[in-house]
Amino acid sequence: MTVQRAPRQRAPRPDAPSKLSAGVRRIQEALDSRPLIDYTMIRSIVIFLAGLGVVMVMSSSMATSFAASASVWSLAVRQFVMVILGMIAFWTALKTPPERLRSLSNWLMVIAVLLLIAVLTPLGTGRAEVGSQSWLVAGPLRLQPSEFARVAIAMWGAKILSNKDPRRLFVPDNGFAAFISVSLLCVLLIAMQGDMGMALSFAVVVAFILLFAGVSLKAVGVVAASGIVALVVIFLSGSFRSDRFHVYFDALHGHFDDTRGVAFQSHQGFLSLADGHIFGVGLGQSRAKWFYLPEARNDFIFAVIGEELGLWGGALVIALFALLGFFGMRTALRAQTQYQTLMAASLTAAVVSQAFINMGYVVGLLPVTGIQLPMLSAGGSSAVFTLGAMGVLASVARHEPDAISSMQNYGRPVFDRIFFIAEPRALKQRRQAPTAAPRRERYGTPVTQPVAAAYHRPPHRRTPRR
Repeated sequence: MTVQRAPRQRAPRPDAPSKLSAGVRRIQEALDSRPLIDYTMIRSIVIFLAGLGVVMVMSSSMATSFAASASVWSLAVRQFVMVILGMIAFWTALKTPPERLRSLSNWLMVIAVLLLIAVLTPLGTGRAEVGSQSWLVAGPLRLQPSEFARVAIAMWGAKILSNKDPRRLFVPDNGFAAFISVSLLCVLLIAMQGDMGMALSFAVVVAFILLFAGVSLKAVGVVAASGIVALVVIFLSGSFRSDRFHVYFDALHGHFDDTRGVAFQSHQGFLSLADGHIFGVGLGQSRAKWFYLPEARNDFIFAVIGEELGLWGGALVIALFALLGFFGMRTALRAQTQYQTLMAASLTAAVVSQAFINMGYVVGLLPVTGIQLPMLSAGGSSAVFTLGAMGVLASVARHEPDAISSMQNYGRPVFDRIFFIAEPRALKQRRQAPTAAPRRERYGTPVTQPVAAAYHRPPHRRTPRR
């Protein structure tokens, strides 16, 4: 008699996706239990990046500063002054309620367009230095209007596209037609200056704004396809911008054809990153800054960071910008109004996308575009505008409903008390027309109903007896 064994049953494997989702849920619950976490993290990351930028500009500009002014500190002092002005703009934005910026966004956009036009006049300069006419010079001050325009389009776009129907793109009174027209005008003006990298960065911000406003992926894909066509035209043009694409494709294959010519900057950037190894050569000990790496304090400052601070320093910068993107988008999801949501998401996308484009072309993942690393590269107007934009983002974070409730119940954080930042206030409740019928509460309605729903609930009125 043959005895048949029962089939062996395997022990059930743990469900990896469920564990992952449970871990994400625990992290979300931990973040939700701290109502000021977005405001605290955005403020801390911005201040740390600004401080690190001053230190790295001081380290990377010693040689060029001494050659220009016989002082190793002149460029570092200038950067320190501009960061102080940027922190003043950051503080001013923190003191300004986000909804008050709605009335200023129209004027900001008008000023941005006028400044972009002024750059194309004899007032503009910079073409002899870097190949693009991108600055306005007034005495010791140098203003790059394209940096200001990128912040202005995010704030103005948030106002004009909030609460609009994204399916009616070309209806005149819907806002999308005006936004697309002004955006194309700004991209054209920046391209006419010769700054194709900034034009591409501006177009990326516009695409993000349209995506956040609810425009379909097909429409955003059309914008992206237009950008790809423009890149192909630049690649076939045969100019120095075409050489950047050739260098990029050479780097992907692991070799450079001309390390003393068109590939000199990219090659020296790779050498700087390679010299850093894991722990770096030490702060201030970079060899690339001694006239080996062009624009060491500007476009390629991330290479100097990798050389002096090593792999952990570069990873730290990448992690900080990733955290800024995470908490910036989290702020957008938790904002009071759609206007604040669009503005927070757009400003976050503008700064974080610029940072990753810069770091991408330094490490060879993207062609060199010539845009700076925000809050870290040496730059006057860019530091002020970027820190001011991050102040607006932090202001939206401190005006989240949970953050307002926490400050009203437990007081302001120490940072706000030290710098005289007033307690945030919720939006005023809007009353409905008196003819609206009172709403009856059903049994079982939760007492933790969202505040926004309570704003639109008409007050219950007792009917007077006759």
